Order: sequence, then C-alpha cells, then structure tokens
Amino acid sequence: MRMTNDQGVARCLRLVIRTSGFVILFVLASCVLPSPATPVPEAPSLAPPATQTAPLSAATATPPARSPAVTAGPTMAATPAPPTATARLSPSPSPAPLPAVTPKPAPPVITVSPSPVASSSPPPVRPPTVATEVLVQDLTVPWSLAFDLRDRLFFTERPGRIRLFENGKLQPEPVATLPVAATGEAGLLGLALSPDFHQTGHIYVYYTYRNSSGGLSNRVVRLTEQNGRASDPVVILEGIPGSSIHDGGRLRFGPDGKLYITTGDAAVAALSQDPRSLAGKILRLNADGSTPPDNPFPGSPVYSFGHRNPQGLDWHPETGVLYASEHGPSAHDEVNVIRPGGNYGWPAVTGSGVGAAFINPLVETGSDTWAPSGTSFYRGDLFQGWKGNLFLATLRGEHLRRLALTPPVFEQVDASEALFPGTLGRLRDVIEGRDGALYIITNNRDGRGRPSSGDDRILRVFPR
Repeated sequence: MRMTNDQGVARCLRLVIRTSGFVILFVLASCVLPSPATPVPEAPSLAPPATQTAPLSAATATPPARSPAVTAGPTMAATPAPPTATARLSPSPSPAPLPAVTPKPAPPVITVSPSPVASSSPPPVRPPTVATEVLVQDLTVPWSLAFDLRDRLFFTERPGRIRLFENGKLQPEPVATLPVAATGEAGLLGLALSPDFHQTGHIYVYYTYRNSSGGLSNRVVRLTEQNGRASDPVVILEGIPGSSIHDGGRLRFGPDGKLYITTGDAAVAALSQDPRSLAGKILRLNADGSTPPDNPFPGSPVYSFGHRNPQGLDWHPETGVLYASEHGPSAHDEVNVIRPGGNYGWPAVTGSGVGAAFINPLVETGSDTWAPSGTSFYRGDLFQGWKGNLFLATLRGEHLRRLALTPPVFEQVDASEALFPGTLGRLRDVIEGRDGALYIITNNRDGRGRPSSGDDRILRVFPR
C-alpha cells in the first residue's frame, strides 16, 4: 500500500541471521502513513501498554444510544433508530473526553513469506473417521451460531433474520427480523448470547445500516428473547464504519464477561491505524455498552488495532489468552494472539514484518488463501486428542482448519490440518456444542461460492 510522502518518514532496519535455527535478514525501506483527515491539536501521548512500543491515542466512540420502541409480533421487525438519534444508554456513564494525538508514522509495507510450520512432535491423535450430518438446510447466508443452556441453537442470516433451531427442527418464524442494509459482505452478521442469558434473555447482534449520509455504518444492538421471540432493541454502539467489503462483524463474550467486537477497515486501510476510528479494530465493552475502565486506552472501546478484516475470536481454555483470525489481502491471512493495546500492523505490514511497533501473527498463510472466519477452541472430550485445538472455518480455503498448539504457552503451531477440503464449500462459523460435537455453517450462497441443492446448511461434525 503506497502512502503519500508529505508526512514523516519511518525507517526500519532488521538484521536477520540464519544459523542453526537463527535467522539474519537485512531489510531497509521507508514509507509514510497519511495524516488524519483533519488537523489534530497537540496533546500528550497515551502511555503504551507493556506489550507495545508505539503509543496509540484513545479512539472516540459514538455514545451508546437507545433505539425507539418496537412492536413485537410473530415476526418482529425492529424499527431503526432515526439517523440523528444519539440518546445515551442508561445507566451507562458518558465517556470522558479523549486526548487526540497525531499517529506516529509506520514502517513501510513489507511482505515476508513464512517458513513452513515445523513440528518437533507427532500431531495429536485424531479419530480414524470424522463424519457430518445436516441439521438445517436451504438457509440464506447464515453467519453466526450460539447455543444456550437449553441446547437451543440461535443463528443469524445476513438478510436480517435471527433464527432458532430447537428440539430437532428449525422454527418456521424468525426470532426477530432487523432493518439491515444487506449489500455485499454487509448485513446481519455476528450474534452473541449474554453470559446471563438464561436469566435476562439478552441477545447481542452486529448489523449494517444506512447512516444519515446514505452510507454504510454498523451498530451493535441488544434484544431480549422470550419464548422464541425477541424485542426491545437497545443500541449498544453505533457509528462503526461499514462497507460492502471488509465489514468485520464477529461478537463474543470473553471469560471476563466483557463483549468483544471485530471491525473491518471498511475498505479504507488507513482507518486501521487511526486512533479516532472504530474501523480495523477489536473493541471491548461492558454488556451495557459502557467502556471498561481497564481498557488499554482510557475512555476508548479499542482493545487492539492495525487489523484488516478480523472475523473470528476465542480464548484459550487454559491460559485465557485471546486469539483472532483475520483476512489478508489475497493471501497472507492471519491468526493472531491478541495483546491489550497491540498494533497488528495493517496496512503498513502484510503478514509478518519488522519493527518493534508491530506484533507478528502466530500463523501467516503466505501465498495460500484461507479467508478464515469463525474461530473456536475445542474444550470437549468427544474428539480424542483434540482438546485445546483451535478450529477455523475458512471461506476461500473451503475447509475446516485444525491447529494444535504447543504447550505450555500455546503460541507456536505444532500441527496443522485441513478437514473436509473442497467437499463442503465455503465455511463461515464453527462452534462447539454442549454435546462436544462441532457445528459449522456453509456460505455458498454469499455471492462468492458455488451453491448446490440444499445450500446453505448447518452441519454437525462428530467422530465415527
């Protein structure tokens, strides 16, 4: 990505020597990042977190707003909030004013092909045969899956429907129908059930809408489910830059009870490094939409930045560390270990790069393209030898990827395997069910696949 040369220059120098496991490579290049769209007054820089050497100022988020009341019915269509509505959530506190600083120039775009993943030990044992069965078919671009404690399976369809699979069958009426702008990769995307869903019935969704200028933006909304119907939409966060490509959209609650949100760069790569933008980030919020006081940038929902189009999130079951999957630009897809306040390099670096300011990926696919989306660690016992493995649903790769990580830190890949290569088509999400099986969804009707009769589907993966 070439930037303009009327701003500051960053130079990077790395000496890499390969001798008995050590690598030395000399790279010298320079580039410039664009300045923010408007002048920014001088202000003190935020102190960077321990894992980051280049500071980032806090991003300014649109305050949470409450959408107008809607009428619930057999199929609930949530009335969109007026374009100018900015009513705050109650009892969410107003975020403190955030300092604005001019981002430091980043090193130049560098593409480095990784060495093949080496395994010093044999891969974990896996069942001799892994089979699938179809639970639901003839769906329209299903995007996200979530089980509740009663084994009810909630999922989204990109045109705007929340659906429910219960007692072995798909309920004929949607749980809710939302006023989304479904174009390209945009629409109704992520879904997460609150940790106390069995008490509150709170469902969180991420969807695209038309903003007051007629462009695309994304918002996170909370609904309340009862008896298979959801109503009372409350806007948790809105004004997230949207686009028909690179729209992010994954929602997941972490072991800390906080809501994590992935956002794409909305096809404007520089936004990923802009501290004032919510694009190209992983965000972290309280369940009511307020900003946690222990976020890395005070008063900001930004948890990490420098992302292109992250679409998968999960936490390692032993360490509690967050991992995320991310789409690269025509190859160079990534799996990252997420550090609070970490800068993952886009667009200055594609894949692995140089410079202490950036965090390199755990996995970088080189010239291969996976287009990884939903991501889940396996915690069950149904699959022998797979506990703690990371699974990724891949779109362009058309397979379910299994990664075995090396203990005790789990930040090195010990084995990598493609399951069902080319047999199911594009896969969008993968989660573990309460029965220990894996559940995946196809996305062959998303405009980029080759749909066959019965697409799209939800499938159960089990050992035979």
